Amino acid sequence: MAAAQRGEAAAYRRLLAELRPWLLRYFSRRLPPSCVEDAVQDTLFAIHAKRHTYDPARPFEPWLAGVARYKWIDRLRNLRRTAADELPESLATPDHEAAVTSAVALQGLMLALKPGQAEAIRLVKLDGLSIEEAALRTGQSVSLVKVNIHRGLGKLAQIVANSAENHSDDD
Repeated sequence: MAAAQRGEAAAYRRLLAELRPWLLRYFSRRLPPSCVEDAVQDTLFAIHAKRHTYDPARPFEPWLAGVARYKWIDRLRNLRRTAADELPESLATPDHEAAVTSAVALQGLMLALKPGQAEAIRLVKLDGLSIEEAALRTGQSVSLVKVNIHRGLGKLAQIVANSAENHSDDD
């Protein structure tokens, strides 16, 4: 530090590089992991800003420990001010089980269709494209897209009706 105070840039860079591991250990034992790097950076900045206050006739380590301690206390105060509040129950999200089950069931149903029918239904009914946009995207004519949607929806209705009949027989 005394060399750094005399303007020796190489000695100062070396000092800062050697302080970093010590500061990481110091703050790792005292702060949550998400705060450690910021505390190290704050301390290195403080050392740079206050380097003129170091007295070369005295040991460096106590001076360094004092700067680190002040930065640690600053971090603790900041943590207390920004402590996470417990989330209210009203923020709970609904269970996604029904949506996931429906998506899996729909995917299974779409596999029962001819590829052209499934693609036309997906583009127009699920993705919201117009029939003209779906025709451009698939290379099908507008009338073929309409036919594929009509036939595909009819087949899906038949599959669902058959499934409902089979389940009512089980009761």
